[in-house]
Formats: sequence, C-alpha cells, structure tokens
Amino acid sequence: MAAGCGKCGPGYPSPLEAMKGPREEIIYLPCIYRNTDIEAPDYLATVDVDPKSPQYCQVVEPKDIHAKCVLAYLHTSHCLPSGEVMISTLGDPEGNSKGGFVLLDGETWEVKGTWERPGGAAPLGYDFWYQPRHNVMISTEWAAPNVFRDGFNLADVEAGRYGSHLNVWDWQRHEIVETLPLQDGLLPLEIRFLHDPAAAQGFVGCALSSTIQRFFKNKGGTWSVEKVIQVPPKKVKGWMLPEMPGLITDILLSLDDRFLYFSNWLHGDLRQYDISDPQKPRLTGQLFLGGSIVKGGPVQVLEDKELTAQPEPLVVKGKRVVGGPQMIQLSLDGKRLYVTTSLYSTWDKQFYPELIREGSVMLQVDVNTVNGGLKLNPNFLVDFGKEPLGPALAHEARYPGGDCSSDIWL
Repeated sequence: MAAGCGKCGPGYPSPLEAMKGPREEIIYLPCIYRNTDIEAPDYLATVDVDPKSPQYCQVVEPKDIHAKCVLAYLHTSHCLPSGEVMISTLGDPEGNSKGGFVLLDGETWEVKGTWERPGGAAPLGYDFWYQPRHNVMISTEWAAPNVFRDGFNLADVEAGRYGSHLNVWDWQRHEIVETLPLQDGLLPLEIRFLHDPAAAQGFVGCALSSTIQRFFKNKGGTWSVEKVIQVPPKKVKGWMLPEMPGLITDILLSLDDRFLYFSNWLHGDLRQYDISDPQKPRLTGQLFLGGSIVKGGPVQVLEDKELTAQPEPLVVKGKRVVGGPQMIQLSLDGKRLYVTTSLYSTWDKQFYPELIREGSVMLQVDVNTVNGGLKLNPNFLVDFGKEPLGPALAHEARYPGGDCSSDIWL
C-alpha cells in the first residue's frame, strides 16, 4: 500500500482510499505443528473467504514453508520505503534476548544484515511500527525466548523477566533515543500507530496487565505514554491463580482510525472501542468467543466487575469453540473481523490443552461501522482440526497486497 516490498501490491495512496478497495477473497495463515503431538512441518494455509465461492470457509491451498534458515525467533515484518523487508527479533539462536531487526531484500529475500547500529539492539523485542514523518520507530517487548518458549511461569514475572517498556528509535540514525516505562503495562505486545501518516500517536496492548496504553509525541519532540483502558481481572476458583487477567494478545485499528479492537485471550472476549477521542476510548462492542470462564468449565468466577454471569460456551456450525479469541484481522472496509484462537503452542498446551488435540479455528465477526457493535457470523467457521496431517494451530491472518495491521503509509 505505502510502498510495497519489491514494488508489488495495490498501492493505495491513503488509508481512506484503501477502505474503498475490493473485498478480500483469500486469507493466508501460518499453521503451526511445533511443540504439538504431531511431527510435521509448519505450513502456510490459503483460506477461501469469498461467500460466492463453492470453497467458502475452506483451506484451499496449504503450502510447505518449513524453511532452511539460520535465523531464530523472528516476529513482525514490515515493508520499508526502500523496498526492503524488516523483521523484528525476540532472541538469538540460543534463546537469549535480542530486540533487533533483520533486513531482507524485498525481491530475492536474501538476508542483508541488521537494521539497528552494531551492538544497538534493545534488551527485549517483539513488535514494531514506524512513522517516517516523525522520524520515529517504536518497538515493544515480550521476553527472552528461553523465558517463554516452554510455557508461562509466574516466577518469571516476579523476577522481572517480562517486558515493561516501549523503545523509541530514531528512524534515520537507527538507534534508541528514549525508553518509556509503562505504568500498569506488563508485557507490551502489539503496537499500532494511527494509520494517518501525519499522526504522532497510537496504542499498544499490554498482555499480562490487561491494559491499553496510548503513546504520543510531546511538543518538545519527546514521547510519553498513558493508560487509557484497563480490563479488570476476575476473581476465580479452579484456575492456576486466584485472579485471572484478560490477557490482551492482539490489537488493531480500523483504517479510518475510528475504532480500536482487541482480544482478551483468557477471558474470551473481543472488544471494539470508539477512539474518536484517543484519550478517552469508548466501549462500543463486546463479544465472547470461547475463553476460560465459560459456563460448565473448570473455572468458577467468584467476583466479576464487568459481568453478571459467566458466558455460555460458543458453538458454531455444530463445533464447540475451544481456546479464546487471539489474532485478529479487519477487512479494509472495516466491516468484517477475522479471529483465530491459538496464541503460542506451549502456552496453548498450558491454558487450553484442547487446542492441541482439536486444532484452532477461524471465525468471522460482522462489524457495525456506523454506531459500533459486533455480531458473530454463524455461517463462517474454518476448522483447522481437520487438516490432512492432523489438528493444526492457525495464527495470524494476512491478505494478498496488504491489510490493516501490516500496512504503513508514508
């Protein structure tokens, strides 16, 4: 959209023009077998999402992507104005922390080196977003792969091994110029600037503290951050802790910068907020899509500051959905939200062991873009439990040519 990798893609001149683009017909999703009971390579699934197609809601073209690669613990990729691809890193091949960035040639996919100055990687890494008009890039922090790869351990939280800062980079000099501590912001994961390329603010979702933080540029050119949304924990019985956080795992913004969406993977709800006033987001939609607190499960909610009753289990096209809403992707026009249910295989195994046995699913939610609101499409279900090699864990959804969570305008 802004400047496609290898000069490909539709090249919409602005986010608002992109909203007028054609409806999505296929979606790409990486599907994972690592750390599951199935010995098979990970692969890229192509899913038909065209309602007019006879293969609607089906995986139509799985492709092997078990690449021979010496790189380790990569996460977010963005195209750069140069045509190169930049990918964030979480660690080195030994699993030690390294918040750096790898550069690839956008045509040949050859590794060209690192983006940051030599020795200038952040202590921890995860996601990033850049805004050239303000000469800035901001990156987030999860933890060293050695900390999270075998599952969640509360002792790692108590020892301060999870991220709690935003790293502000000078876009031209490729170096960190500020480190912003987050108040009530433990484990900042997905970060999104507003899509407007002139905007000097955005949002980040903090998983363990279940907060949404707004970051913004000050008049003097420095950056600040403030908490604007707090999902309260629920007091529970029958779970690993006496209080259960929402665990915000993914966020995104509509291309017109009107709505913010995020998923609470543990509680099981998907939320929509009107951010017309970014300092005061207003809840306009909420939908439960599974989760750990459904009725009839092992968890009993003792105290809930938001709900009067535990939500009902979700059944779509005869299948009970296990897991909770995790990765989300919005259609360009903002009217359809696609949701998958797997977070990370070892964490899936720990919190939702049914996902390992049954595989994840993809759901579709209809969005009211006038007044706000979310409604499940009861006729849409992609069941990755029925894959030829066995149940798979589908992750992040992407469209050919760009989407709401990967495109950056210049």
